[in-house]
Amino acid sequence: MFKKIALILAVIVGTFAVIAALQPADFRITRSATIAAPPEVVFPQVNDMHQWQEWSPWAKIDPAAKVSFDGPPSGKGAGYAWDGNMEVGVGRMTVIESQPSELIRFQLDFEKPMKGTNIAEFTFKPEGGQTVVTWSMSGKNGFTGKAVGLIMNCDKMVGGQFEKGLATLKTLAESEAKK
Repeated sequence: MFKKIALILAVIVGTFAVIAALQPADFRITRSATIAAPPEVVFPQVNDMHQWQEWSPWAKIDPAAKVSFDGPPSGKGAGYAWDGNMEVGVGRMTVIESQPSELIRFQLDFEKPMKGTNIAEFTFKPEGGQTVVTWSMSGKNGFTGKAVGLIMNCDKMVGGQFEKGLATLKTLAESEAKK
């Protein structure tokens, strides 16, 4: 009886491992929002790392997280590090490209709860008197990331946080545009 149970468990674990291994390694999570403000108003809210505490969804998840800044306050080379609870983790992001009112690209280095490096970017597209802001994150999943993806919907989880952040950014930028 014990051998049958062990064999069944081995088949289940083996099947899960094979299915996880066959998942795509590349991922991309993207969300967009239309903000009633020109790119010149929205862009600085993202480009200046010190502004992130005002609209970042992760700042709301752990307001007690320790944050630090290095490099210039905005643009290429600006850095932001955090050390928070298990939901926020530990990591840093660095602006690797900044094109005024068009694009900001970050390198994200996560230490906890799982190590990883991803690329995040914001694009700003003028549309009439408004701006379509698109927030994306892309990277590669190793075996652990692929296995987690079978259990949790990472696109929905992270994408939901992107949606919250974009909604707060929208409120801030639209308020700024009215001044």
